[in-house]
Amino acid sequence: MDPGRRKIKCKVSGMLSVNNIEVKYSNVVLVLKGVFLEVADGSVVCLLGANGAGKTTTLRSISGMLKTQLGKVTDGTIEIDGMRVENRSPEFISSLGVAQVMEGRRVLEHLTVEENLRLAAYANRKSDSKRSLSTVYDFFPRLKSLKKRISGYVSGGEQQMVVIARALMANPRYILLDEPSLGLAPLMVKSIYDVIKRINTEENCSMLLVEQNARIALSVSKYGYIMESGKIVLDGPAEKLIDNEDVKEFYLGFTAMGEKKSYKKIKHYRRRKRWLG
Repeated sequence: MDPGRRKIKCKVSGMLSVNNIEVKYSNVVLVLKGVFLEVADGSVVCLLGANGAGKTTTLRSISGMLKTQLGKVTDGTIEIDGMRVENRSPEFISSLGVAQVMEGRRVLEHLTVEENLRLAAYANRKSDSKRSLSTVYDFFPRLKSLKKRISGYVSGGEQQMVVIARALMANPRYILLDEPSLGLAPLMVKSIYDVIKRINTEENCSMLLVEQNARIALSVSKYGYIMESGKIVLDGPAEKLIDNEDVKEFYLGFTAMGEKKSYKKIKHYRRRKRWLG
């Protein structure tokens, strides 16, 4: 077996598990190569890596959105509570309690803030709309004051609040967050992540977090994975990764001398993997 591949024990309840998946687009372009990760019930896990590493493709594979991009899981499995869901429809996977917050703050710009939120509750018939609105306005009080505003005209940070709140309206068990800090001012990033921590703690909602801001992502996560060129190249508890000098260099992309950094070329990579495991 490839040393970068791992068999994850996933036949348990309260677990989202990705088992050595390979993903191709248009049945030709191989993007993910033996990717593994797991998100336990009630935990926050982050997936870090440079642009083009395959992070968003990983999220799409889990949520079923891969089909909209002509992609397919061609090997391996994805399981939610022991049920295989790879290549199932987004609607089916959503019904299992999985919600994806896509990169780029994709609000429905012509609708008001509250209409965006109510639409998510309508899509999930099991959701109690009044209770959900009360919950999300508690997490995002700013949105309550903006509920009649057209969402396309609120700020970028406020739009990010809208898309996270919209996912929360469906009462999910797992939220897949794609670059929630992208393009936001530092104070807004802190505010968003404060709410992410609250949602995880108070709603017992598990999260898989894709980020390029490694420090803030690891600060709220229990476990982290590093992805490079479609593979998981390093993983471990967040408290061990957060001050790892190699993680900092990889995430920035260059060493102090300007040389491209790759985990594949790190001399002690295998020893470090054993230590983190």
